[in-house]
Amino acid sequence: MAEAERIIGTPDIPDAEGADGAEPQQPSEGAGPTGGGRRGKKILVLLGVAVLAYLLDLISKMIVVAKLEHQEPIEIFGEWLKFDAIRNAGAAFGIGEAFTVIFTAIAAVVIIVIIRLARKLHSLPWAIALGLLLGGALGNLTDRIFRAPGVFKGAVVDFIAPAHFAVFNLADSAIVCGGILIVILSFKGLDPDGTVHKD
Repeated sequence: MAEAERIIGTPDIPDAEGADGAEPQQPSEGAGPTGGGRRGKKILVLLGVAVLAYLLDLISKMIVVAKLEHQEPIEIFGEWLKFDAIRNAGAAFGIGEAFTVIFTAIAAVVIIVIIRLARKLHSLPWAIALGLLLGGALGNLTDRIFRAPGVFKGAVVDFIAPAHFAVFNLADSAIVCGGILIVILSFKGLDPDGTVHKD
């Protein structure tokens, strides 16, 4: 038996550390099916939040244009909150009405930046925040493109009118909420890729 093993030889069996003595490498987070699946779920959350915010804004504006425009304001909480349909050529809350095209370009850039950030997204709170920003930006950008007086110059439909405050819409609300959430996450040191750093 020993003579047979000497003639045939025995196969080389690597030990647990590998042939060169190095320990086997573990796949890094984000690599392979597990990491990619986690990122994919966060992207789905981002898209889901964005679609929900966009549809709520779009439907609310359609109702406002059909039922409230050129009508008397509707009191929700007396003088404190009304629904009052107006057309806003400026930015959120009626700022900068002379720069409609610029605000349209800014909204387009914001959407592109969010899409690029989504490629390294591993944080659920960031997915929600970016989804709110994306849905809100798309909502107002839709008005800029398709509403009068023309493409990229369209006036945004606003209708939520609190007392002693500017009139706004659901897209503005989504953008503000997303921005506040991003500020909170930044103060906590949480990055979009899921890493946490402390300054």
